[in-house]
Amino acid sequence: MKRTAWEKLGDSMNIILLAVVALVMFFPFYYIVVVSFATYEDYLSVDLLLWPKEWVLDAYEYIFESKEFIRSVGVTIFVTVAGTLVNLAMTASMAYALTRRLAGQNFFMFLVLFTFMFSPGIIPTYLIVKATGLLDTYWALIVPTAINAFNLIVMREFFTSIPEELNDAAVIDGANELQSFLRVIIPLAKPALAAFGLFYAVYHWNTYFTAILYLNDSTKWTVQVILRQIVLLNEATNSLSAARDAARAGSEPPEETIGMAAILLATAPILLVYPFLQRHFAKGVMLGSVKG
Repeated sequence: MKRTAWEKLGDSMNIILLAVVALVMFFPFYYIVVVSFATYEDYLSVDLLLWPKEWVLDAYEYIFESKEFIRSVGVTIFVTVAGTLVNLAMTASMAYALTRRLAGQNFFMFLVLFTFMFSPGIIPTYLIVKATGLLDTYWALIVPTAINAFNLIVMREFFTSIPEELNDAAVIDGANELQSFLRVIIPLAKPALAAFGLFYAVYHWNTYFTAILYLNDSTKWTVQVILRQIVLLNEATNSLSAARDAARAGSEPPEETIGMAAILLATAPILLVYPFLQRHFAKGVMLGSVKG
């Protein structure tokens, strides 16, 4: 079909507009990278540093010498991996159960919708965490958010769209309900699990407020709390005290450069994981499951 000149002009304008938006969104990340590799002199020489004269690793060396930061990265990795696995297991199992002929199914669905519309708030949640003995443990960051109501509802719709005939065929072949769920339903729901897994992983990786609320032991702090000490409160001296080396003869990087490097290190893992999960987003849950 032949395109008119106005349609071509409209496409060109859309491309230009999207390119400008992409550059605006990309610039803050670019600025973080540039500043994190800049020298002290380059950083102070201009108000807005776009390209350093010399690329150095002083800020990264300064951070990696900190036991606090390295420990916080390990804590965050554990919370992210364990929390995401718990989230997916709990969300998928409950969502699948709500699609079956379950006694009191409407009541349980009402409870899910009720928690979705009305949050319990900070104080009741804190009291429950304290009463269950989870306070000052890593599980305080995982158990209270084991199931997200919105994700549960959406995943239930994924399972509902799967033809009942597939489950019946598995039962005829001798599979029980659990085997049918693990061997038939879960493989078909990989795109949904990948998407929600990424959402849960980003949430746990960015855990900040709940870590401050539930963790009193500073050795259990997540990387985002350490970033708070570095960036927001300008307490790089305290939070990275183990990394300070008096023999540097005044070559210590500025706090702003350290903060940018810490932000980049905290963001990079999620950026590296996303491309491997992106291909699952476009796939349909029913892809290849029913023929003819």
